[in-house]
Order: sequence, then structure tokens, then C-alpha cells
Amino acid sequence: MIIDLVFFAFSGLLLLAAMGVIVSKNPVHSALFLVLSFFACSALWLLLEAEFLAITLVLVYVGAVMVLFLFVVMMLDINVAEMREGFVRYLPVGALVAVIMVAQMVWVVGDFAGDTFNGEALQQSVRHAADYSNTKELGKVLYTDYVLPFEVASLILLVAIIAAIALTMRRRSTTKYQTPDKQIQVKRNDRLRIIKMDAEVEK
Repeated sequence: MIIDLVFFAFSGLLLLAAMGVIVSKNPVHSALFLVLSFFACSALWLLLEAEFLAITLVLVYVGAVMVLFLFVVMMLDINVAEMREGFVRYLPVGALVAVIMVAQMVWVVGDFAGDTFNGEALQQSVRHAADYSNTKELGKVLYTDYVLPFEVASLILLVAIIAAIALTMRRRSTTKYQTPDKQIQVKRNDRLRIIKMDAEVEK
């Protein structure tokens, strides 16, 4: 009974936070609502005894990704009026996508997807002992059954990191660069010239 109350409380909080992300007029407030939704999701993962996924969601997304989002949002000069015009323009497309996603979730959770994902099967959750380690079990599956996809994903991420560094460090003709060694070697005579001139009197 207590677990059900906690589940419904965090589920409602997650829905409210998700709505806050969409309807908030301030981009910073939207990012903070997204942080709140991540915390609610991590609580739901804990109820499912997936503590590794819960702590990863908090540490990686809230601690790293969302901090980066906040910095980017606060540094950008966002035109709110233009964003509102785009929101009204693309509202039918967004509503259509929302209806499709809701239909898919109803199809998966309902009895349409067979006996695997029906409501009765989802309610039969297996409770483990106190010494059960979700991280250990996840590591066993990841490095045995899915070791090849895991290594391929790591190589793809490595290539993406190298490409991002290469694109950032490339030389652009329109960009001004500083050369610290030349700045240190600058002398007074290279930057300053003293001249003599007659005093001028205003008439």
C-alpha cells in the first residue's frame, strides 16, 4: 500500500514536471522542471529495484548534462516572442505526435500486445533479497550477452568525441586567435611611440 502511494506520488510529480517543461515561458525554468522530472524518474527506478539506473540518471543527466543545458540556455539570447510564434505554428504537428505516442503506450500496456506486456504481467514484479546487486547483474549481462554491441557503441562515441574536438580546433580565417608566446615577447617600443608636437591653443 505504501509503495503504491509512493509510486502515484512520484508519477504525478513526473507528469507535472513534464508539463512544466513544455508550458514554461522561461527557458531556465523549463530546464529546472526537466531536472525535477529526472529526480522523479530516478525515484521510480528505485521502486523497480534498478538502483544503478536511478543513480546514473541523477549523476549523469542531472549532474552533468543538465548543468551544461543551463549554462547554454543562460548564455544564449533567446527571442521568446519568436519561440511563441513557432509554438503556435507547429502545434498541430506536436499534437499529432503526442496522440501517436499515447496510442503506442496504450497498445503496449494494454492487452493488445499479447501476454508479455499486459497489465497482469507488469504487476507481477519479483522482489529480491537485501544482498541482491542490480549493478552486478547488469554488468554480467552487459559483458556477456551484449559485449559486442557495447564495444561498438563505445567506438562510435569515441569517433564522435574525436570529430567534435577536430571541428572545434580547426582554424578559421574569420576567427582571431591569441598567441601567448608572442604576447610575452612584446617590447615597449613595439607598441608605444612617443612623439613631440607643439601645443595648440584654442582660439
